[in-house]
Amino acid sequence: MTKEEMKEIWKVPEPTLRRLPWYLAFVKLLKGKGETFVSSTLIAKEINVDASQVAKDLSFVNISGKTRVGYEIDTLIEVLEEFLGFTSQHKAFIFGVGSLGAALLQDTGLNQYGLDIVAGFDINHEITGTSINGIPVFDIKDFPRKQKEFGATIGIITVPVEKAQEVTELIIKEGIKALWNFTPFRIRVPEHIVVQNTSMYAHLAVMFNRLNSMDQ
Repeated sequence: MTKEEMKEIWKVPEPTLRRLPWYLAFVKLLKGKGETFVSSTLIAKEINVDASQVAKDLSFVNISGKTRVGYEIDTLIEVLEEFLGFTSQHKAFIFGVGSLGAALLQDTGLNQYGLDIVAGFDINHEITGTSINGIPVFDIKDFPRKQKEFGATIGIITVPVEKAQEVTELIIKEGIKALWNFTPFRIRVPEHIVVQNTSMYAHLAVMFNRLNSMDQ
């Protein structure tokens, strides 16, 4: 993906970027059923959003539908995967190989979406020197050397919350450009670093609050 294409993606609203993978997953299911075309109305019905919103979201992608027919599914899948960056492999390290970190190392589906986790790092000597799903786990002290070897661009942070900022600063110092933060701590980074916060605790709070509201 060129720098010009990356700049275009930065112009896309974040809610749209969150919805596009939903559309992709749905049209892949349709393809598996032998379908060849899909309308924005059908996508909207399945994803539970307005058809006008689907059309607006897809307007950011270089594709157009056919009148009364919709979008050609093979083309839509190809364009969405390219636009979302799923067709390129991005090397990543996991920092903190506890239960969550180990589970991510086991998740082969991430590789299919362009995330190539090449190593994990931890301070637990019972874990370092081993491998999970064929992926080596190193001592965190080896990170600078391994970064020179692998040249990862993404750091996945699954360390205890009290270590989140410390590990973040180490990661950035060695040239990692983007961070996927699974801790509930809002890490502080320079403006040129990309951060995606994915706190399961925050999502739990929202779910519990809505569940409690329904019970009242």
